[in-house]
Amino acid sequence: MPDSPFRCVLDVKARLAESPTWAVDEQALWFVDIHGPAIHRYDPATGAHDVVPAHASAGCLGLRDAGGLVVELRDGIWLADAHGRLERKIAEPPYDPDHHRFNDGRVDAQGRFWAGSMNERRDAASAALYRLDADHALHRVLDGITVSNGLAWSPDGRTMYHADTPTLTVRAFDFDAATGAPSRMRAFARWERDTDRPDGAAVDSAGHYWVAHFRGGRVVELDDAGRTVREIPFPAMCPTMCAFGGPDLRTLYVTSARDGRPDEELERFPRSGGVFAMRVDVPGLPEPRYAG
Repeated sequence: MPDSPFRCVLDVKARLAESPTWAVDEQALWFVDIHGPAIHRYDPATGAHDVVPAHASAGCLGLRDAGGLVVELRDGIWLADAHGRLERKIAEPPYDPDHHRFNDGRVDAQGRFWAGSMNERRDAASAALYRLDADHALHRVLDGITVSNGLAWSPDGRTMYHADTPTLTVRAFDFDAATGAPSRMRAFARWERDTDRPDGAAVDSAGHYWVAHFRGGRVVELDDAGRTVREIPFPAMCPTMCAFGGPDLRTLYVTSARDGRPDEELERFPRSGGVFAMRVDVPGLPEPRYAG
């Protein structure tokens, strides 16, 4: 693999690290280990790393206006305190947890939490994308998904991006910010190789979409028309999601996975499952907070 600008900043060896989320007020990075399962908090300035075990697969998390977190677990959506400790469940799982779980998600600019699910059997497009409003009402928004991923919005909030990973496609939608309704679906970017599997993503302040390619060992930067700007080699085969952080939001953090990877691969990439970072020229945007 070519030399990578990414460097491992936290060699946590997570089974499946996901959902990196930068808290501007804390200057800290939150993320989950889905199969840990656990909620993690990392302070780059001090190196402090706190881990709170979870009782079920932890798909993703978001920050809250009221402090603390909103967290997707296999058994529903929970609120957690400022230390990541679960406090109460606010939504039941909208699927059969024997073979489905929550996956990628994030908060939109209006303070709604979006939660995608996945079919772990991958034998049917039976997953969906849900929207959790501030009153904790959960709405099914998109159907016909196998593995929900790549959720992000353009800086002006008028375009929503979403990937169904096995289709190797990122889709774009017109987005009605007032109602939280996507429309006019079209292909934004599409790949052909099985290793070009779009996973988690983030959008910078210029509107470029940065997406991790799970099993592809790369992060891809696309412009707002879906054209490839560059493919950046990654020092693990399974990067999972991107997030902008640091005091100037010009550090790109990327989580990764090691679960189920061959021994030979882990020998080549021993920091798989870690959190990696590189500096970028264009800053990201602060992550919105859930209003509920």
